[in-house]
Amino acid sequence: MNAQPHDRRTLLRGRTATSLLFLLFGTALGAWTSRIPSVKGRLHLSDGLLSMALLAFAAGAIVGMLVLGRLADRFGSTRVMVPTAVLEGVLLVPPAYVGTLAALVVALFLFGLNHGTLNIAMNTDAIRVQKAYGRPVMSSFHAVYSIGGFLGAAVGGFLARQGVGPGATFVTVGAGVLVLTGWAALWALPGSPPVQPAEPTADTPAPAKGSVVSFDLVFLGVLAMCALVGEGTAADWSAVYMHESLGSSDGAAATAFAAFSVMMTVGRLLGDRLTARFGPVRLVRVSGVVASVGMIASLLIGHPVAGVVGFACLGAGMACIAPQVYSAAGQRDPARAGAALSLVVSLGYTGFLIGPVVVGGVSTMTGLPTALGVPALLVLCVALGASAVRPRDDRGQGAPSLAEATDRLAAPSRPGDTAAG
Repeated sequence: MNAQPHDRRTLLRGRTATSLLFLLFGTALGAWTSRIPSVKGRLHLSDGLLSMALLAFAAGAIVGMLVLGRLADRFGSTRVMVPTAVLEGVLLVPPAYVGTLAALVVALFLFGLNHGTLNIAMNTDAIRVQKAYGRPVMSSFHAVYSIGGFLGAAVGGFLARQGVGPGATFVTVGAGVLVLTGWAALWALPGSPPVQPAEPTADTPAPAKGSVVSFDLVFLGVLAMCALVGEGTAADWSAVYMHESLGSSDGAAATAFAAFSVMMTVGRLLGDRLTARFGPVRLVRVSGVVASVGMIASLLIGHPVAGVVGFACLGAGMACIAPQVYSAAGQRDPARAGAALSLVVSLGYTGFLIGPVVVGGVSTMTGLPTALGVPALLVLCVALGASAVRPRDDRGQGAPSLAEATDRLAAPSRPGDTAAG
């Protein structure tokens, strides 16, 4: 009689553990981003040389996602995400102490490599937790990631104002990461036996052995790419657009990205309820329209207030797209969710990286206001392709209910059991 409350508590702890991983993931990245100017100044790097170092981080992250992210399928998400979370705190520190550009490139590549691997492992675990719950919870994890980014940037900014160097900043944040990792390791959902791939049917033919690449997953990756172009563009070009195109002061120009970030966080906090009420397809479709129409309207109006509102609409509309796309990818084949996410997330991250470059290139020919229409049109394409995120269980059935999931956790594990997914 006491099994049900105990198992519900196990699920809650598992969800908390995964949330802690998303929190520390965002915090570490936010702390690093906030102290980039200090690292640049200490090594006397030009903008071009700094770009080389930052490219090393991006390259490492993509390699981690594509190659090492698949380890979550082989060893289980918990066995991968806990060690990589420890390394996240450790590898954050070296970039503050290296003495040459070459050493910084190596340090950032290793940090990015681990960062990308952790990204896949924790998203794979989020899929597992969501399946155990039997209802949408994916958006809440991404909301915690956004909060972590704010927290890391706030801690880094505060310590910078106090005259604390980047080394001490990274050691402090890294120590916090290790504490959160220890907590997550204690509460993570118990590991489950390897999941056998679903039996092929007329609707779901067996994929090629050793490969998860399919049109379905590539299309989901393209949707993620189209969406994340907007996120990268907002980060790099929102303040520039407000200041240079609309004549806002430096302080007022920063409010555009702040509005984008706040609305994205709020949207993700509400995302799970919206998904449960309207379904992922309708949510992604409406989200894409809100982001696109809001941004295009603001560009046509061309007023500072409209600019802030436009980026707020972009953030609100994009908030739930990536969580739904990743969730759909992970559910295609639970036995190889890590490999599926490796493909989809890496394509999305590529959009985040190349989006600002594309917008910058277009702006040299058409002007920045017109160039900002590119991410607005791409997110509209996401709305048109929203049917791709329709849930599809590995047996063509719906996800298990919470009661069914807790019964699975209570039952003795045996070969073939999927437990929490």
